[in-house]
Amino acid sequence: MAAVDSFELLYREIARSCNSCVETLAVVGALYTASKAVILVRDCYSFVRVHFLPRLMPSTRLGHRFGEWAVIYGASEAIGKAYAEELARQGICIILISKEGASVSDTAKAISETHRVDTMVLVADFSQGHAACKPVKDALRDKDIGFLVNCVDDSLRNSPNFTGLSEDLLWDVINRNIAATTLMTRLVLPGMVERRRGAVVNISSGACYRPSPSKAALSASTAYLDNFSSALHHEYGRQGIFVQSLIPFQVAPHGISAGGWLVPQSDVYARHAISTLGISHRTTGYWPHTLQFRLVQSMPEWIWVLGSRMLTSSC
Repeated sequence: MAAVDSFELLYREIARSCNSCVETLAVVGALYTASKAVILVRDCYSFVRVHFLPRLMPSTRLGHRFGEWAVIYGASEAIGKAYAEELARQGICIILISKEGASVSDTAKAISETHRVDTMVLVADFSQGHAACKPVKDALRDKDIGFLVNCVDDSLRNSPNFTGLSEDLLWDVINRNIAATTLMTRLVLPGMVERRRGAVVNISSGACYRPSPSKAALSASTAYLDNFSSALHHEYGRQGIFVQSLIPFQVAPHGISAGGWLVPQSDVYARHAISTLGISHRTTGYWPHTLQFRLVQSMPEWIWVLGSRMLTSSC
């Protein structure tokens, strides 16, 4: 009997201890569930606020808010060209800057004739260093520059392995994606700060969040633009300058249907992206791409790397 009484006493003590542990775990679980619910509600609200509300209530006074002229570096890229056309549609005058003026002169002419706005074409080869800055700086003087759009050169998207790239090509890509963006921002930003208004938009890629095998140079360039944008936002946001990092996934050139709603044409993407201007400092610019980006954020890095390698080998 004594043994039975001792066992019952031990059982009661263990049960009492377990009950207190269960209650503690229940409280912790409830708090964790509540925190996740709050995060989900916040993310859903942000998703709707960024991608849907601006399109239901579009702003037609971009020029009044930011400035009358837009400088587009990288207009030879499909997204850069479409972004310039969308700004022109809203009455913004356009300045296109390219290493080769002939590649964007037809675009400038078409924009001017279609949207009845002033356009300019400037030739600047930033591989020449500081010498390329002076003609750009002179051309922009006394103009109300409200927008600077830097578009990444994705010519290395289907490139071979890193060691298969020539030194000249790497140097050219570094100049276009990093040096040119940095110098263009340095040229335009002082005037914006003086007027206390303006928008700097750096368009890179959603792949900046993860390393991409066989695309080391391009992946690093996009990561630079994303980080550069974030730093500028924290440095000049209080001075009236809106700095945005656009990180889209695949976008098809205008007139080419490549993948349904997940791969929009450049003009469709530009309309969505411009609607987020002044609202989100870091966004994909297009709601299906935001869903893709959330998926990339949640997956382990090894799955992303494996998928990138499989996609590269199939191309």
